[in-house]
Amino acid sequence: MKRYVARRLLTGLLTVVVVMVLNFVIIHAAPGDPVRIMAGMEHPSEAQMEELRVRFGLDKPLWQQLFIYMGQVARGDLGTSYTYNTPVLSLIADTLGPSALLALTSCVLSFLIGTLLGLFTARHQGSWIDSTLSYVSYFFDSMPPFWLGLVSILVFASTLHLLPTSGMVNLRAQNTGWALGVDIATHLILPCGTMTLIQIPGYLRLTRSSVSQVMQEDYITTFRATGMSEKQIFRKYVLKNAILPTITVFGISLAYVVTGAALVEIVFAWPGIGRLMLNAINRRDYPLLMGIYLMLSVSVAVVTLAVDLLYAWIDPRIRLK
Repeated sequence: MKRYVARRLLTGLLTVVVVMVLNFVIIHAAPGDPVRIMAGMEHPSEAQMEELRVRFGLDKPLWQQLFIYMGQVARGDLGTSYTYNTPVLSLIADTLGPSALLALTSCVLSFLIGTLLGLFTARHQGSWIDSTLSYVSYFFDSMPPFWLGLVSILVFASTLHLLPTSGMVNLRAQNTGWALGVDIATHLILPCGTMTLIQIPGYLRLTRSSVSQVMQEDYITTFRATGMSEKQIFRKYVLKNAILPTITVFGISLAYVVTGAALVEIVFAWPGIGRLMLNAINRRDYPLLMGIYLMLSVSVAVVTLAVDLLYAWIDPRIRLK
């Protein structure tokens, strides 16, 4: 087991390094000049642009910039943002909390609700409930998240005046303690509900099809022939085998959902890392953009390792050496 974990850690580290190099090359090769954007003028002078290039190290060859950047990352320094003139680590740390709150809450809720609905429909296949939930899941699965967010704002905020339209807190109230927690939870309902409704259909259909497939296996027929009850078969054998694909999707969603919530964060003016990433793309902010992508690659590697270990705990047939 220890050797397996060590190999997985080494593989994850190598993957992160390769992704970091590829991101560096692709980002610098993309169209757009950050120096021209930083100059802030329609026709900046060449002397001013050259001064900015020297200041930010953009005058050096690309391979030299890459080695300098990798050395900085090895020392725990992700550089300084061109746009905000602030260390990238500080910017990511400031926005990671709100993004994690939104992403984790929506991801866990969609996983639990979608899986439970999938288990329910799998045990009632062909019923009117199964058909209704399937049609509803297709409806929400085909709906763009930004459109659903706008509709929810129009209905619940602008028309019914039940929930706030945007932001994470009410800046005028200046709440503290429990009042601040309630304020954040109130602002979280619409963006979290939007992301949850969009993700539930995937878990529902995956769980339903996985349970249906396991229920048709020969060993399930054997258990039925021995007189074992359907509840016992489902709880002890079907559930553990059918839940594995859902856990895989949950792990992948957990790794990507922080940056995948960018559109929802923009619609609701949520101060998260998704908005920060889009601003970095628009401003050609190389250090900030590479720092966000580095965080994403590390999160994918960590979550993948966690999912593999969870697999071994749930399914004893998986042997880790």
